[in-house]
Amino acid sequence: MSTAYSGRFAGRRAVITGGASGLGLAVATRIVAEGGNVVLWDMNPDALATAKDQSGATHVVALDVSDQAAVEQAAADSRDALGGGIDILIASAGITGATAPVHEFPLDSWRRVIDVNVNGLFYCNRAIVPVMLEGGYGRIVNVASVAGKEGNPNASAYSASKAAVIGLTKSLGKELAGKGVIANALTPATFESPILAQLPQSQVDYMRSKIPMGRLGEVSESAAMVCFMASEECSFTTASVFDTSGGRTTY
Repeated sequence: MSTAYSGRFAGRRAVITGGASGLGLAVATRIVAEGGNVVLWDMNPDALATAKDQSGATHVVALDVSDQAAVEQAAADSRDALGGGIDILIASAGITGATAPVHEFPLDSWRRVIDVNVNGLFYCNRAIVPVMLEGGYGRIVNVASVAGKEGNPNASAYSASKAAVIGLTKSLGKELAGKGVIANALTPATFESPILAQLPQSQVDYMRSKIPMGRLGEVSESAAMVCFMASEECSFTTASVFDTSGGRTTY
């Protein structure tokens, strides 16, 4: 379904978190096909090795984004691997957490979701924005979710974390406006990806039922949107949110 745009990312250098599978891998493959160089970050070293071969990535880093020191080191290593700069950050690493009502939600799961989805994404933005400012150019895509707009029952940690991603991105985009660095968020509805394996089928069915198109999204559909957001074509929209929700969200 995807269509590569020849040379759209020629000379551009990207870091993609959660890059070993799903949306991160799909975006990496497109950016490389369109002329860019990519470094993949992910927790799974075995999957990273496979993803590097599949996508044509320049370099990979195995790390947990909730480890701030590891993120700082990865940013420095990635900058070097990419020839001294980073033009694009796709922050797509995330976890779903437990499926349970708020009053029964496991505390360890709550903390882990916030650590990865909010703190980890913040660490990645914090580490890479100065590199972009030095180069006078940057595109940041923080992957949130429609759950951050609407909330999903029995998914309070995930919903809260993705609402935080939206708020952080809006703040960051306003801070960077006029400095050559653009920051936007993506809010997809549920699409086919490995993260669904973390959820019971009943939760997946609930999310599908809320999509007016009556189906889950395809990873290629969100990847296409991300690639626009990460390109020079996205030049006058920042601190904003792009939906790929099959009609679920309209604001």
